[in-house]
Amino acid sequence: MRTFVLFGGKGGVGKTTVSAAYAHECATAGLETLLVSTDPAHSTSDVFDQEFDDDPSLVDGYDSLSVMEIDPDEAVDEHLMEIRRAMGDQVSASLVNEIDRQIELAHRTPGAHEAALFDRFIEVMRNADEYDRVVFDTSPTGGTLRLLSLPEYLGGWIGRLVEKRERSVDLYEKAALGDREPRRSRIGDPIIARLRERKENFEFAGETLREDATFYLVMNPDELSLRETRRSVESLRERGLGVEGLVMNRLTPEPEDHEEGRGARFLRERVATERERVATVRGEFDPPLVATIRTRVSEVKGDLLRSVADDLAIEVTAEQP
Repeated sequence: MRTFVLFGGKGGVGKTTVSAAYAHECATAGLETLLVSTDPAHSTSDVFDQEFDDDPSLVDGYDSLSVMEIDPDEAVDEHLMEIRRAMGDQVSASLVNEIDRQIELAHRTPGAHEAALFDRFIEVMRNADEYDRVVFDTSPTGGTLRLLSLPEYLGGWIGRLVEKRERSVDLYEKAALGDREPRRSRIGDPIIARLRERKENFEFAGETLREDATFYLVMNPDELSLRETRRSVESLRERGLGVEGLVMNRLTPEPEDHEEGRGARFLRERVATERERVATVRGEFDPPLVATIRTRVSEVKGDLLRSVADDLAIEVTAEQP
């Protein structure tokens, strides 16, 4: 198993429960484990009955399981403040107010959350050396796909910005007259340095996601979930990110043979329908179905979390270098 394990799927399918159960399984197997929530809903605190924030915190009752919840709004604020500081050092005082205005507009721009969140995502991956396994509980499918597409799209865009900036610096240097030295050279230009740093970060993220990350998609036994899962598998593959397996969550428990009445009949019909959908996934979906998890009668935490972990047939052994 690779270092980074990501659980995705549409909203409400139980990604947090499954990712928390897998993190529990890894930690109890002796792996130093970090569970990272990038879902704005943040249910990990409910699962473990403990408050978490943007810094990893050891979970009560565990020796090797830590949790962190990335706040997208806080990540955006930090991201834009960093841009403000970097740009403020490179422009004249007369442009500072305009930069502030543009940054304020950027705060409300579609995609700002994804860009800021991905910066934090990269930071976690770059500083994961102390962990044997990092488990990501991701946001619903659409947001996750936009997040994971950033290395491909922004990496190329930043590369073109670097080329334009280098040409601009060259033109400036050629326009310098006499013994007057240009204020910047291409090598020492801070904007080029900043863009190259960003490009390097995106290249690192893309390579890490392809080479050292494993993806699992969580689904429910309904047609909408099956359709979205199929689309997600295709979208991830288009980005060079393969799905290792599928997890079918919230299967209906079958009533006892002696139970009768309308409720029992409903449950039997529901179970029959779900079995057909499980068979469809097993027979028609390319990634294997690695776990089926029945619905619990109460919130999954404590002993119930351990029982869900027992249902997961997902490898926890660390991959040897």
